[in-house]
Amino acid sequence: MRFQLRVYAVRPGAADSFVAEWHERIRPLRLQHGFSILGPWLEDGGETFVWIAGHDGDFEAAESACRAALDRVSPDPDRHLVAVDTRLMRAPVRAPAPGR
Repeated sequence: MRFQLRVYAVRPGAADSFVAEWHERIRPLRLQHGFSILGPWLEDGGETFVWIAGHDGDFEAAESACRAALDRVSPDPDRHLVAVDTRLMRAPVRAPAPGR
């Protein structure tokens, strides 16, 4: 299983609209393309939205197919975002053995 941390900087005042569109449009498309979803979380100030997507198969192929489907979503939920930071992660990270 591979995971991707997704951190979005949300335009001031757009958090409620973005969160609603994420739940209505982005989340269902991700699930249809075989992703699991951890989160989402919204920073207290409402300007940072974070979630984690996981996939048990070919992450890049699923990401590409999902991105193509998202490109047809109108209006584009990305209009609410200032910046997007994504990072592929390995999981889980186990604690070192005692004495190491």
